[in-house]
Amino acid sequence: MIAKTEEDFNGLKEIGRIVASIRDELVRQSIPGISTKELDGLAGTYFEKEGAVSAPKSEYQFPGYTCISVNDEAAHGIPSKRVIREGDLVNIDVSGSKNGYFADTGISFVVGKGNKQLEKLCSVAKQAFEEGLKKAVPGSKKSRLGKIVNQTAQANGFTVIKNLTGHGIGRAIHESPDHIYNYNDTLDDELLKEGMVIAFEPFISTSEEEVFQKNDGWTFATKNSYVAQYEHTIILTKTGPIITTL
Repeated sequence: MIAKTEEDFNGLKEIGRIVASIRDELVRQSIPGISTKELDGLAGTYFEKEGAVSAPKSEYQFPGYTCISVNDEAAHGIPSKRVIREGDLVNIDVSGSKNGYFADTGISFVVGKGNKQLEKLCSVAKQAFEEGLKKAVPGSKKSRLGKIVNQTAQANGFTVIKNLTGHGIGRAIHESPDHIYNYNDTLDDELLKEGMVIAFEPFISTSEEEVFQKNDGWTFATKNSYVAQYEHTIILTKTGPIITTL
């Protein structure tokens, strides 16, 4: 989507605020002993209260309001009776729509007093996002975001997941550009445009570079790695990117 009008900016900011507030509340509620299904139920209540709808549920019939992934799961984890425990690496990914506008956000964190390496992994995912954000300006090549994400990961002894990417968003949950890679890929490179709306989401891994889909048809996982994601929806402007999901 290319945001052009005041209505566009206000609509994108409103749904961004909603999914960000749900994300933050689910992070606060992620304490040892709670199940991912219980967390997802809270998200459903908040969506209804805000007059918004879950994007994965409404657009793809995903079996949950949110995607909640734990430990070996990198993305699209299905909420279930799985109980969160001290030291777990958890990813909360919330996307939704209201009045025809969409936003997507996610964050990985360690529950309680966790493993120092996993805490560093989450910190580096945030750092990679912040470094890539500096390249998110109209006229910049899309590949520059992925290049700096990969450099940040490698500088800290980590890798990136190459088959999970960011994407365009705005009037649908997934729009053009189809892929915003987490490494330097120039095969489908393009120049970023004024008003372009994207979901930028570095996936940083302890060692592996690809995920596989589990038999449930949704969850992406690794064989022997941990993965941290840090995602926001942003609008590109000449004066700097606007993070709608901050």
